[in-house]
Amino acid sequence: MPVARIKLISRNANDVKSIANQIIEIAKALNIKYKGPIPLPTRVLRITTRKTPCGDGSHTFEHWEMRMHKWIVEIDGSEQALRQVTRIPVPDTVQIEMTLS
Repeated sequence: MPVARIKLISRNANDVKSIANQIIEIAKALNIKYKGPIPLPTRVLRITTRKTPCGDGSHTFEHWEMRMHKWIVEIDGSEQALRQVTRIPVPDTVQIEMTLS
């Protein structure tokens, strides 16, 4: 049986957790083997900018940061389970990548 690897990516960790929990509940309800959720290292994007636009004045800087949370869930690729997973309402903040192997 093929295995579906579902990668969830978002800036909001709570959105990723809720969708991963919904996928696991589907797998439990259908008695399907699953692995995860496996949290991957959080990617932190940092940007430092100068506060003054012209470059004159004091040397003050602003620091901006964005965190990208990634989780992986693997389930057996039964047709019924994959249909239910694709029907999960996904917020705009979450990106989903699904691969079958």
